[in-house]
Amino acid sequence: MVLAALVRRGFHVLVPFGEGQPYDLAVHLGEGAFLRVQCKTAWPRQGCVVFNSASTDHGRGPQSYVGLADIFGVYFPPDGSVYLVPIESVARFEGRLRLEPTRNNQRRRVREAADFEIDRWSLDLLREIVQPVVGRDEPALSVA
Repeated sequence: MVLAALVRRGFHVLVPFGEGQPYDLAVHLGEGAFLRVQCKTAWPRQGCVVFNSASTDHGRGPQSYVGLADIFGVYFPPDGSVYLVPIESVARFEGRLRLEPTRNNQRRRVREAADFEIDRWSLDLLREIVQPVVGRDEPALSVA
């Protein structure tokens, strides 16, 4: 559903070949940049969209996606919504986006689901999330 939502909005999406990648999709952002998307399914709980924000890596327990993916593509079946949530915007083990106001009217540190709806994201906003790979520990590709 995340793939379909991205394609419907005109994004160029690649699906990694093989298994074992820490992301499910890659969105081509132009100029050699790619956004790594980890897809999740969410469920409703206490007025929130809730999803697992850690991977279970057979025998090592829950692992963070920080540095392995750039954004969660979250599908919410009850209403068919898709959200794009930067990896660092949610807690390590569980992501929560608020659908309903809190009972105590708290507003600080509350992530409103509406702020992460897929239609709010432009190519330029997605480019801001991606960290440049060249210049880190990975060599740049060169053509001889």
